[in-house]
Amino acid sequence: MTLDAPLAQAPIAKFTDPDWTAKGERRASVPLTALETLWFNTGSLCNITCGHCYIESSPRNDRLAYLEPGDVLPFLDEIAADRMPVREIGFTGGEPFLNRHMAELAGLCLDRGFRVLVLTNAMRPMQRPVVRAALSALRERHGDRLQLRVSLDHHSAALHDQERGAGSFAKAMTGLAWLVREGFSVAVAGRTRWREDQGALRAGYARLFAEHGLALDAADPHALVLFPEMDETAEVPEITTACWGILKLRPDAMMCASSRMVVKRKGAERAVVLPCTLLPYDPRFEMGNSLAEAARAHGGQFDHGAVKLNHRHCAKFCVLGGGSCSA
Repeated sequence: MTLDAPLAQAPIAKFTDPDWTAKGERRASVPLTALETLWFNTGSLCNITCGHCYIESSPRNDRLAYLEPGDVLPFLDEIAADRMPVREIGFTGGEPFLNRHMAELAGLCLDRGFRVLVLTNAMRPMQRPVVRAALSALRERHGDRLQLRVSLDHHSAALHDQERGAGSFAKAMTGLAWLVREGFSVAVAGRTRWREDQGALRAGYARLFAEHGLALDAADPHALVLFPEMDETAEVPEITTACWGILKLRPDAMMCASSRMVVKRKGAERAVVLPCTLLPYDPRFEMGNSLAEAARAHGGQFDHGAVKLNHRHCAKFCVLGGGSCSA
């Protein structure tokens, strides 16, 4: 059955119709090529409130509940039973180390042979002695299969603190320095919101790392990830099927071609699968309670498991920004 374009006399707003753009062009979608990265959102609570946090994390935002081992294990079992090609498990938040189960969750995944990536602000929750001890034990057992990516929005304290609050730069640098000194596999995540040239940004981070004696390569895009901005109010073009050829991009290069995210909403009995880390609250993008259900999701925002790019983050962060949360 072929879909008919919306009638010209019935205009729609951008990112409204799952199949057609506001201009009446066929919306692009991305099929799952192979599930290589599975993300778990450990909970939306955070120890700080950032100025431009896409997930609106704060000390009061508990819309996403803390994940516990019982929420994660069914997905790990499903991966094993169905021999899924998952290589990496990512943990994000909120601040993951506010969740008292974080080290245990990482250990469960590492023990099954996965690489584990934890996104953290490296501030007080991670720096608690009990957390440091648990992380050190995981590093001793699993080495570089455990990586921590530290959010350092800018190489200057002034701009980082402008986003994250006074004194947050110094606290993050303390945590980052401890991780590097202790021999952890470490990466840094920066932001491009100040519209600086990427070369200048990387040079600034290189100076910062050198000043603090941190053996991190600012020129390596895996060691220093510079993320495009996600602005809910910005004017963003919709991505059509023709855009792949125009932009010389492939659908299988998009984040949702190889990853999914698991969240548990406050008050929910079970966790739910979403296409990616960027859409934590939009119920239109819920794909089911298991990876198998997600692979079959059909109707609305999905076409037999393919994700229709019906959100401004799909356009700004992934397609146009070239962003990816994975390592």
